[in-house]
Amino acid sequence: MIKLSPETPEEGWEVETLYDLCFAPGREGLSSYRLRDGVAPVAGLSHVARDEFGELAGAIRYWPVLIEPVQTSSGRAQCVRALLLGPVAVHPTRQGEGVGGLLIRQSLAKAGETGWARVMLVGDAPYYARFGFTPLAGVEMPPPTNPARVLGYELEAGAWSGIVGKVQKDA
Repeated sequence: MIKLSPETPEEGWEVETLYDLCFAPGREGLSSYRLRDGVAPVAGLSHVARDEFGELAGAIRYWPVLIEPVQTSSGRAQCVRALLLGPVAVHPTRQGEGVGGLLIRQSLAKAGETGWARVMLVGDAPYYARFGFTPLAGVEMPPPTNPARVLGYELEAGAWSGIVGKVQKDA
């Protein structure tokens, strides 16, 4: 039995240890980390998954970002906010049990309930397609990010329609 709960500040070290276990050394050098540096995760959306013994099985975090400039139909440029999903990690002993999918589905539902319109991530398109993520043409992550790995999910219909621009830190 896996139970999800919002991540608390006291769990931060444990989540970071899980990320160190699941991802390659140097993960913090990736472009997505530059968007997170000095920015707090979005309260209430970052979750941990624990088993019946209280052991950490997985974790997911969300960060606010801005896409700028965005050309609107009136020709004016404006910034739009989005959630940057990641990292999501599952302890190696719990992989293949659906923990990652549970974290993604439930946290996306919570993001929609709290008024967010769009989510993006940098990841493997075939994996994230099953959750409804699609490539975001024209949305540019800081280099060196493979544009084919920039994916988006609409919490509101049409939320990514016509949005192009560079992803920036939302301080």
